[in-house]
Amino acid sequence: MFETILDEEERGQVGIGTLIVFIAMVLVAAIAAGVLINTAGFLQTQAEATGEESTSQVTDRLQVYTAAVSSGNIDSSNGIQQIDLRVGLSPGSDRLVLDGDVNVQVVGPNGVATADMSSVGGTTLTDSSDRATVSLDLGSTSGIDATAAVSSGLGAGETLEVTITAPSGGQTFEVYTAPEPLIDTQSVTL
Repeated sequence: MFETILDEEERGQVGIGTLIVFIAMVLVAAIAAGVLINTAGFLQTQAEATGEESTSQVTDRLQVYTAAVSSGNIDSSNGIQQIDLRVGLSPGSDRLVLDGDVNVQVVGPNGVATADMSSVGGTTLTDSSDRATVSLDLGSTSGIDATAAVSSGLGAGETLEVTITAPSGGQTFEVYTAPEPLIDTQSVTL
C-alpha cells in the first residue's frame, strides 16, 4: 500500500513542490480577501452617504406655519396682491439659510412662476423654534416675484399652489384658495 522511497533526493523534491503549491494557494486567498475587504469598505461608505442624503431629503425642509394676507394687500378689483408665509424648519431639519439655494414654485390660474429666496436676505434658521416671513408678490412690488402665476393678483375663489424646495431636495407643498368675497378692509388667513 505504501511505497518506500529509497532515494532521499526524491523525497525532498516532493516536499518542495507541495510547499510551492501551498504558498500559491495562500497568496491567492490573501489577494481575494483583500479585494473582498476593500469592496466591503467601499460599499459601506457608499451606503452611509446614501442614507445621509435620503435622510436630509426627507427632514431638511421648511414647514409653513401660517399664510396670511394683511388688509393693505387686498384690492377688491385686482384681488390679493401679497401673501405672507410664516415658515420654520420642519422637525429634525438641519440649519437652513433662506437664500438663492431655496427655490419657490408658484402655480396659479395664469401659469407658473419660479423664483429663489434671495430676496429674503439670507435669513438663517437654526432650530425648529426659529421663524421667518416669506412674502409672495402677486401684484405688489415686494417679496418673491410670483406675478407670472397670476395676472395682477389672486382673485376671489382662485387657487394658488406653492412648492418650496430646500437645497437638499426636501419639498413643502401648500395649496391656498382666496376666499369669496374679498373685502379689502379685512385681513385674511389662507
